[in-house]
Amino acid sequence: MSNSRSTKLHVAMFPWFAFGHITPYLHLSNKLTERGHRVSFLLPKGAQAKVEHLILYPNLIHFYPLLVPSVDRLPPGAETASDVPLPLRGHLRVAFDQTQDQVQTILSSLKPDFIFFDFSPWMPAIAHQIGSKAICYSIVTPATQAVKVPTKEKPEDMTVEDFMQPPPGYPPSCVRIKSKDYEIAQLKVFAKSLGTEMSLYVRITYGLIRSDALAYRTYHEFEGPYCDYLRQHYAKPVLLTGPVLPEAPATKLDEKWTNWLCNFKQGTEVYCAFGSQNKLQKDQFQELLLGFELCGQPFLVALSTPDGCATIEEAFPEGFEERVKGRGWVYGGWVPQTLILEHPSIGCSVTHCGYGSMWESLLSDCQIVCVPHLGDQIVGARLMVEELKVAVEVEREDNGWISKESLSKALISVMDEDSEIAGLVKYNHAKLKEELTSEGMQERYLDTFIQNLQGLMD
Repeated sequence: MSNSRSTKLHVAMFPWFAFGHITPYLHLSNKLTERGHRVSFLLPKGAQAKVEHLILYPNLIHFYPLLVPSVDRLPPGAETASDVPLPLRGHLRVAFDQTQDQVQTILSSLKPDFIFFDFSPWMPAIAHQIGSKAICYSIVTPATQAVKVPTKEKPEDMTVEDFMQPPPGYPPSCVRIKSKDYEIAQLKVFAKSLGTEMSLYVRITYGLIRSDALAYRTYHEFEGPYCDYLRQHYAKPVLLTGPVLPEAPATKLDEKWTNWLCNFKQGTEVYCAFGSQNKLQKDQFQELLLGFELCGQPFLVALSTPDGCATIEEAFPEGFEERVKGRGWVYGGWVPQTLILEHPSIGCSVTHCGYGSMWESLLSDCQIVCVPHLGDQIVGARLMVEELKVAVEVEREDNGWISKESLSKALISVMDEDSEIAGLVKYNHAKLKEELTSEGMQERYLDTFIQNLQGLMD
């Protein structure tokens, strides 16, 4: 074994300016620093205060704040995706690229062994200039990137039609984009360039092409065929960290939650959350609430206040609050999701299939109902529903609308004890969970991941 295997590494982290990216990069940083490796973390100046509390080994992780330039059409002072409405996110990517000189100056003086990045296709050139290796660490499911590998010489030439067909050699699988207007619209957002600003697809794909290795937060047992396909297509190492979820907080659930949850029989309550980034329109929000009411189960729904409403209560359908009193609670603030999913009353998790929430649902004992919103979430949902058969997906109309009947039908299909589907997904989920939570698996993956990184230095 070469000497480099025991070397302590110095890793720089440069995720996209969104908390959904910064946070998983920090969770991995905690695992690296726990093993004595050093981390230098580059992020927008204002974001540091919001994530510092997540750090477990402050002496081994150092933050390097970046000034995010003001770009035409961006709200003043905007630094991360949560400060910017979805249609203007392309302008945040322009500002992100304009931090390149600051990033280069910091990294040139640090000269880390590895630089982890995701949305900066210019990063590998900087890394190679200073003698570092560039690792493209994606926070989405590998299946998302496998289904969209470029089948044309230039990623810029890929069209929405190209994405509808699985690429040659793609694993025989059910993970597909469906030709519904709603899903095609999602693809168009992904593939659309903005003036001179490259599309999100081109940006991510050039990062994959130019990097020294790809890394994903998954297990081979869960997404092996897609990881193998990416390794083969891009002809470079694919390293897996495992899901690297944060440790369950040592704290107990606050009384505010337990007082509510303890009113219901074991495994009868439905919990729903769509992540902080997903704001629904008022009409769709109301329709979903009516769907929860219709299904007849007790429910705890944690959704952001819909667009154009000052409070969540003002968005309720007429008479809804009185009708569901004592059975349903709709909450607009932050929710301790991990602890709620562990509570014995909760029997079903309704999730948008953001990658972190997807793993939290998989590692819980709840039935899973998927309501994906964005492209990578749609692929994650297909993986769980059609391939692994551990969940069901709520059927949308062609234009993306979810009717109350459609939501209620999906909930009843997994909560009704006599339902064949309920039995099937429960069995498959329990079997997969057992495999994914085997003793020491996450730590083994991390140890192998670090050995593989050290191997890249040989």
